[in-house]
Amino acid sequence: MRDERYSSIHPPLPPTTEDDRVAWLRLLRSRRVGPTTFWKLMADHGTAQRSLEALPEVARAAGVDGYSLCPEGVVLAEMKAARMAGARMICRGDGAYPPPLAALPDAPPLLWAIGSPDVLSRPMVAVVGARNASSLGVRMARSLAGDLGAAGYVVVSGLARGIDAAAHGAALASGTVAVLAGGVDVVYPPENARLSDEIVAKGGLRLSEQPMRIQPVVRHFPVRNRIISGMTSGVVVVEAAAKSGSLITARNALDQGREVMAVPGHPLDGRAGGCNILIRDGAKLVRSAEDIIEQLPPSPEPSGQGALPLEAPPEPPKDRRTLQQAAALHQQILDRLGPSPVSEDQLIRDLGSAAKAVSPALTDLELEGRVQRQPGGMLALVPR
Repeated sequence: MRDERYSSIHPPLPPTTEDDRVAWLRLLRSRRVGPTTFWKLMADHGTAQRSLEALPEVARAAGVDGYSLCPEGVVLAEMKAARMAGARMICRGDGAYPPPLAALPDAPPLLWAIGSPDVLSRPMVAVVGARNASSLGVRMARSLAGDLGAAGYVVVSGLARGIDAAAHGAALASGTVAVLAGGVDVVYPPENARLSDEIVAKGGLRLSEQPMRIQPVVRHFPVRNRIISGMTSGVVVVEAAAKSGSLITARNALDQGREVMAVPGHPLDGRAGGCNILIRDGAKLVRSAEDIIEQLPPSPEPSGQGALPLEAPPEPPKDRRTLQQAAALHQQILDRLGPSPVSEDQLIRDLGSAAKAVSPALTDLELEGRVQRQPGGMLALVPR
């Protein structure tokens, strides 16, 4: 079946009855029907119900024999799961649907949302980056997200480890939207479950176009990334390798006519390679939130809220640490260090761990030749 790109100046009206919503969802969940095919069918046939009636013949003409529609029972089960999870269906054309996203030719016909949809009417900017973020990267993401929130912008990201989690955490008080790759009721990674709950509790929102209860798989993430960029005025990449999901988001942003901005990094740090490439190719270099705000439409409602630090889990007493916990702390230290030196005090604060736990771990890593101490109490990774 052809999946032509289709854009309409006047998209079909959103569903207003339960039967209409069931028809929309059945059409979207039917085999080989993605967003662009959905809109093409709606343009050709006027309503979701008429599109459903025509779909088997459309499929046969495209060489697909024995085509069957998504069963109504599957859709009713999804809607029941949404009610149980407290999720709301937001269809393109609804007042709550993000206007920038609605303008895209492959806009999701519907989104499942948990939380307050009010944030979707405010100006938004995406802050994304590496999952294995460095200490400097995490601090930069927190600073940017907190200052953008204080200036009235809603921070959008993907609830991943590292930069995404830092950005969401810093924007909790001012408003943040997490766009999930799986179902809106499936938090991934599981370690961000608490952060996910805080986003909703403090007036933010979780969004997904995927069916309820769907576990995310690799192919879902690039599709999700077009929503992150599409609902915002611009995308800021804090750290990203030369080949990473964050660069997919940046490419989506360019295709969608959004601003692309990046934080520069040390040339020897692989986590900065993607950002440096973006800047070389014309992305705006970001040193502070002011650099971002200069590139975006003005925000009318500053929140006056500052950045909130992420809460780190308490460190277990040293005598109770297992080998697995020690290895995990070693990896956390290595993830937060890079070629650019960082003070030991700052590293300890970023880790949220006790100095008596971090110091022996640093000694171990020095003996292994993976971390080097520099004058002034500075630490850096040993080039490999």
